[in-house]
Amino acid sequence: MEPLTISDLFVMLVEPSGIQSRIICQRLEEAGAIKPLWKKNGAGALEAMPEAGPDLVISAMHLEDMTGAELVRTMREDPALADIPFMLISSETDEQYLDPIRQAGAIALLPKPFAPEDLKRALYATLDYMAPNTQLLAELDLANVKTLVVDDSFTARRHITRVLNNIGIENITQAENGKEAIEFLQSDYFDLLVTDYNMPELDGRELVKYVRDASTQCSIPIMMVTSETDESRLTAVRQSGVSAICDKPFETASVQALLRQLLADA
Repeated sequence: MEPLTISDLFVMLVEPSGIQSRIICQRLEEAGAIKPLWKKNGAGALEAMPEAGPDLVISAMHLEDMTGAELVRTMREDPALADIPFMLISSETDEQYLDPIRQAGAIALLPKPFAPEDLKRALYATLDYMAPNTQLLAELDLANVKTLVVDDSFTARRHITRVLNNIGIENITQAENGKEAIEFLQSDYFDLLVTDYNMPELDGRELVKYVRDASTQCSIPIMMVTSETDESRLTAVRQSGVSAICDKPFETASVQALLRQLLADA
């Protein structure tokens, strides 16, 4: 089968401004995409999605009837829409609005205005999410890589699990926080640990420290997938023994590259 290209993507654009929608549509066409389906509000977009079947939903943050965060949350709660890739294009900088979108597994968060190359990169990230290049990890026996995914957000766990499944990792156990993860680690053996940073009960740094200092699986590769931006906290995590840190939102190709390094060295 021929690999997917940007021209194969069917995009739904949710943008209340006619001027902004024309700008984004022009940028999409310049990147190689076909003309997107435009919806002015969240309700109209949600109503049209099941029949339209978009490959990607691009939304503004502030719509006339809801926020972009509420739109993607509603999508993630609907089994028919949960796996549709989501991209935010917004001038919003408040983490109160942005973090829920990161947790929901957005493909990308682009500013207004955005650079054309950043849009194209996000479109390629969408293609990688839909149909990852499995040859990148062909030498690894991924089907037998037993993985523990730890995140207090259900939507984040679902997204991470979907990406890992697409790559070829199928044997996945999920934990809601570090405390529950420790219970799994005490009763079972894992080849890979993927964890968030900010969690109740026991956060990611404390979990990593436990694994390295007190568990029977002290050498397990640990990848942290996080929206944390505080450099002092991330430095503490690196010092505690995390193997790799991946930002939210993350690209499938980046995860594949990290896994190739981590699992090859394991």
